[in-house]
Amino acid sequence: MTAMQWFFSFLKKYRLKLIIALILVTFASSLTIINPYISGIIVDDVIKGGKTDILPKLIIILILTTLVRSIIKYIYLYIFEISSQRMLYTMRDYVYRRFLEEDFSFYNKNRTGDLMSRQTGDMDAIRHFVAWVIYNIYENILLFCFAIIMIFTVDYRLALCMIAVMPLTVLTTSKQLKAIKPAFHNIRKQFSSLNTFVQENVSGNRVVKAFAKEDYEIEKFNKENDGYRDAELNSAKMWRKYVPVFEFLSSSLTFILYLVGGIMVVKGSITMGKLVTVSGYLWMLNNPLRMAGWLANDYQRFVTSVEKIYATIKEDPTIKTPTNPVKQKHFNGEIEFKHVNYRAEDDVILTDINFKVTPGQTVGIIGATGSGKSTLMNLLCRFYDVTDGEISIDGVNVRDLDLYNLRSNIGMAMQDVFLFSDTIEGNIAYGNPNCTFEEVQAAAKVANADAFIVNMPDGYDTIVGERGMGLSGGQKQRISLARALLKNPSIVILDDTTSAVDMETEAQIQSELGALTDRTVFIIAHRISSIKDADLIIVVDDGKILESGNHDSLIEKKGYYYTVFNHQYGEFDHYKRSKQKGGKNNG
Repeated sequence: MTAMQWFFSFLKKYRLKLIIALILVTFASSLTIINPYISGIIVDDVIKGGKTDILPKLIIILILTTLVRSIIKYIYLYIFEISSQRMLYTMRDYVYRRFLEEDFSFYNKNRTGDLMSRQTGDMDAIRHFVAWVIYNIYENILLFCFAIIMIFTVDYRLALCMIAVMPLTVLTTSKQLKAIKPAFHNIRKQFSSLNTFVQENVSGNRVVKAFAKEDYEIEKFNKENDGYRDAELNSAKMWRKYVPVFEFLSSSLTFILYLVGGIMVVKGSITMGKLVTVSGYLWMLNNPLRMAGWLANDYQRFVTSVEKIYATIKEDPTIKTPTNPVKQKHFNGEIEFKHVNYRAEDDVILTDINFKVTPGQTVGIIGATGSGKSTLMNLLCRFYDVTDGEISIDGVNVRDLDLYNLRSNIGMAMQDVFLFSDTIEGNIAYGNPNCTFEEVQAAAKVANADAFIVNMPDGYDTIVGERGMGLSGGQKQRISLARALLKNPSIVILDDTTSAVDMETEAQIQSELGALTDRTVFIIAHRISSIKDADLIIVVDDGKILESGNHDSLIEKKGYYYTVFNHQYGEFDHYKRSKQKGGKNNG
């Protein structure tokens, strides 16, 4: 399917309405030939011929023609506008749904600003084409054709002189369409880049202020702004080059009419009334010539926007539900990784990962930054697919499971906490919007968040800023944890969820989580305190499982885990023993 075929797949739903509208355009355009014709009769028969008795009838015809044409134009404009808005609604909804279906790799490749541009500027260019450009192109072609036909009925010699400009008009329009296409592609590219820059800097305004880099960011913004301005000016150069040609050609028609027509009237070849009639048709020739350049611009902008949108959404996501998925409303929580390998492009991320988790177990995963801890859980959730090997839940390969069922059974508190601009209650209830307030509060208590929430000005109705602005890192983490738990999932994944809370709060959260014996819990952490009570601890290093076991067995091995434990607890234990010894001596 090409980009234009994709566009017409949305437009065809409204083709009957658009055909009706175009028929109305045809009828309205045909009415335009009446007034110049009546004007010629008034000059020849009324003014020069003295037939004043027919004047009232002719005036009524002029008024009725104008009135009917105005009503018809209102109707077809309304049809085009309504159709364009409804088609745009459907198209925007489709594109947004495609965005939601896309996997992580799609968002790794596409910038937020680019995707926003597809849904705003590009969509508006399409709406403008359907609502205005389509009927204008058709109407101007009709007007030009009707005018030429009517001038031929007056005098074929005058008509031949006036259509002499047609080859030049067609040639100029063709050259403009070819020249303007790269310019509009560059405009959309620069607009997306500017949109991305603004979005990133508005989101990261705290970092900008923290480093006092306002001047630096303004300088970068000016470069982006200059790029967009230059792209628009480059486009303007195109129409500055071609539009004056169309203006010259349209003005030449006036010159031809009054030069040739005037000579013919003087010689008696045609009457003054006929010259007035042809003069009345003159605007029907001039307007299409003047509009040709602008309509060519709008058409090319539309084509560029369709191509940009389609190029963004045409590729199917790599992660999708199988044709005949296995659907399970509730998992027991038995998980097994069998010889799992994962590569991203040319980078080896995980190598030969093997472990098994029984239902209700708590699994701690520890390792250096970049060792592949989070990737393990991303593969379990099928945010990515394994390169080799298999991950199974309750004996079923995750690739065979329905994606919705899989992810609805997993509650994940991510490392990068994202909160919506909503109330605290709304953020916690995000995974289960139909839950009761009591369920929200119960989840908040497990996450040790209820205490600080009730002390906020509006309690659970407090509006948090974008991405949770106004809350501390620990508060955001606890709300994120409550959100994950409220889903009542079979599997809970906590990705460094308690890194921003104090040790006492962490201990309380671990105690509450320990009571959730009916769920399989994964805890990814850098702190030993977060995972030391886990049933199974997996040590990951450089994409491989280095060690596994419980806390005591790993301490006995005196390997990586033992070393990390000593680094985190050694100085504390030494300090505690010194204090105890000092207290005895003082006694």
